[in-house]
Amino acid sequence: MIQEDRRTPVPSAGADERTTLTAMLQFQRDTLALKCAGLTPDQLKDRAVAPSALSLLGLVRHAAEVERGWFRNVLAGEESRSPWTSPGSTEWADFDVEHADADADFAVWHAECARSRAIVEAAESLDETGRLGDETFSVRYVLAHMIEEYARHNGHADLLRERIDGTTGE
Repeated sequence: MIQEDRRTPVPSAGADERTTLTAMLQFQRDTLALKCAGLTPDQLKDRAVAPSALSLLGLVRHAAEVERGWFRNVLAGEESRSPWTSPGSTEWADFDVEHADADADFAVWHAECARSRAIVEAAESLDETGRLGDETFSVRYVLAHMIEEYARHNGHADLLRERIDGTTGE
């Protein structure tokens, strides 16, 4: 059963753009956490349907990777590497959860989210930019993209959770 809903409220009026975007992104992060709440490590690793490697823990790891990539590497100009992908490998290991440590993976995700929030808070404007290859991306774009990224995967999380224990909900 999903825990009490403690997601960050999103202001429906009267807030500036930064407040609205960051609250909406945090709401989406909170939604993923809510979908995972109360499950065992084995349940979190439970795969959707063969041949898919999709699992709730894989989604958490993927969310950490996307946070790291967009906020740290693109906006902050860092060269942070995935904790799950072997050095020199071109394979993403987000969804390779068979031997994963759920507590450690959630800690990585929470740390990446905190780092992302700090990067956004430090930006003087949503118009500040970062680069990925030859492309330039604004803080505004990254926030909007991350809302979309989480919303899409939260739909997956909802279906995974329903398959695991029948729990449905927002």
